[in-house]
Amino acid sequence: MLKKVLRLVVRGAMVLFVIQLAYVILLRWVNPPLTFTQVGNWLEGHGLRRDYVAGNEISPHLKLAVIAAEDQLFAEHNGFDWGSIQKAMQYNKKKKRVRGASTISQQTAKNVFLWQGRSWLRKGLEVYFTFMIELLWSKERILEVYLNVIEMGVGTFGAEAAAQHYFHKPAARLTRMEAARIAACLPNPKKYKVNPASPYITRRGNWIVGQMNNLQGDEAVSALLK
Repeated sequence: MLKKVLRLVVRGAMVLFVIQLAYVILLRWVNPPLTFTQVGNWLEGHGLRRDYVAGNEISPHLKLAVIAAEDQLFAEHNGFDWGSIQKAMQYNKKKKRVRGASTISQQTAKNVFLWQGRSWLRKGLEVYFTFMIELLWSKERILEVYLNVIEMGVGTFGAEAAAQHYFHKPAARLTRMEAARIAACLPNPKKYKVNPASPYITRRGNWIVGQMNNLQGDEAVSALLK
């Protein structure tokens, strides 16, 4: 009896893995459907603005801005910034406020496949899906999906919706400073005001522009901006 149960469990796990693998491969080319976060925001009454666009319809300034703001080693790592993770763990031992160290790849995995939260189960699944997309997608695809699913304001998801909402223009036409200010809100897009910019967004936006200038000459980063 126990052997039969174990066989059923193993078979079920294999079927689940094959389905997940097929879905991750499919999303190399197909736009992700609604995410748990987007549905949750809509159910909470925040509305839902989203408009998926191709990578070449997103300003290179915004691509560079989110790399500068969120994950400057994105072009080089395999999904995880181990140095930042170690620093965050040391910081969190001493402080009550939790500091994250999620890369763009991790944030993409979380937003496409999972729900928000800090449970060990969700974190473990985030690691699992991060490995999968790093293995099966290109860096360009990860960045494109990230910029289409990430929350960029109350009920506002993705570059196109954010550009239209804040600056009344398509994402392809965002200026360097506009892109930096959108990227500046990402730690807490429901809290920070992009346009007109709050003092925090202005300060952080200026810092991001400086980081963008520093990264501009990096060949690996520049290859992701096309």
